[in-house]
Amino acid sequence: MNLHELLSSWLVHLKAERKSPETLKSYSRGVGAFLAWCEANGVAPSLDRVSVNAWTASLLDSGAEPSTARARQLAVRRFSSWLADEGEIDTDQLVRLRPPRLEHKITPELSEDQLGNLIKACSGKRLVDRRDEAIIRFMIETGARAGEVVAMRTGDADLSGGAVLRKTKSARARTVPFSPKTAQALDRYLRLRKGHRLADTDTLWLGAQGRGLSYDGLYSALKARAKDAGIEDFHPHLLRHTAAARWLAAGGSEGGLMSVAGWTRRDMLDRYTRASSEKRAAEEARRLGLGEF
Repeated sequence: MNLHELLSSWLVHLKAERKSPETLKSYSRGVGAFLAWCEANGVAPSLDRVSVNAWTASLLDSGAEPSTARARQLAVRRFSSWLADEGEIDTDQLVRLRPPRLEHKITPELSEDQLGNLIKACSGKRLVDRRDEAIIRFMIETGARAGEVVAMRTGDADLSGGAVLRKTKSARARTVPFSPKTAQALDRYLRLRKGHRLADTDTLWLGAQGRGLSYDGLYSALKARAKDAGIEDFHPHLLRHTAAARWLAAGGSEGGLMSVAGWTRRDMLDRYTRASSEKRAAEEARRLGLGEF
């Protein structure tokens, strides 16, 4: 049985089920990592509990986050289940295999001063300066995922009505509103974009190297701006956490935040706002003044 070939067949099956590109990438990466580990360690690529548990343990021992190891293992378990359904293996030996326990890691949000410094780090009149400021303002306000931002097209940015975010992790696109300040930053970028050699293409964000902005390009660009702003341990997803916290701190409703952020489950809201929840609760307690009687 050639698991490499069967992995290709499984991906065809997943595409037929209209799984998102992100899901396909995650599953392919997970199974690919398992097969690579088997080859590197001289282990026969067998989907049994002993092998998969040993591989999962090696991921954790090598420093992988529990969430990453969990996602990788999930891919292998789903692959095993599909192989059993298709009759490629007799039984799915990974049924009820326990995933790595997740730690409730708290991701801190950026302060207002840090946000201001991040915007200042984009000062300049170059295309990349105006692009990065527009992206940062947009992500801070809307909580858009990095993948959604990269996927934006020129027709998606309506400076008066909001922006359409195309599907990435979820199955639905959505429209998110943004303020005149963000619209101004977008307009300044779009006017300068007209002089780019790829101005006639529909990719919204263009790079200085004469091509569209990729996910890796976005990550590198924002990481560099954060370094200039004196922000350590920065990653683009931090802006999504910050946007969620700012929304609630300003008195926005939880339902409204879930709609704008594209969440359909309450646990996602809790996960993204855990760092600031105690602060909000303390402020609410002081405002209620329940001890005054």
